[in-house]
Amino acid sequence: MTPSDRKTTPTDASADELIAAVDDERRRGDATQALALMREVTGVEPVVWGPSMIGFGDLPYTTADGKERAWFRVGLAPRKAALTFYGLTFYGSNEDLLERLGKHTTGKGCLYVKRLSDVDETVLRELVERAWTESSQGTDGRPA
Repeated sequence: MTPSDRKTTPTDASADELIAAVDDERRRGDATQALALMREVTGVEPVVWGPSMIGFGDLPYTTADGKERAWFRVGLAPRKAALTFYGLTFYGSNEDLLERLGKHTTGKGCLYVKRLSDVDETVLRELVERAWTESSQGTDGRPA
């Protein structure tokens, strides 16, 4: 598979327009707030990946078959079931912050939040800051 064969690649779409198109008013508001937080923490403009993921920064990595791939350092997606954050929970990291975050669930590398009002925004900011910093240094097991 070449990068052009991948479904989830950077696009020219606008992150603000992607969020503005979210049907659910609460999810749209939460996504707008999360986008602003991530812009502030990272200091970079987001890029829409595929049809619905918003990524910040670049994180090149090599797959098991030796192919070089591109991904983003941290990201989010305003999914129907939950606001999904990417890159904040790799390999069981950040347990200390997750314990203080509030209502959430996790998956491999994903943090799911149904409502931003259910979590401590200061702790969420710390999660994004730590993930952003560690992804640039390669200290969390991911490639730098």
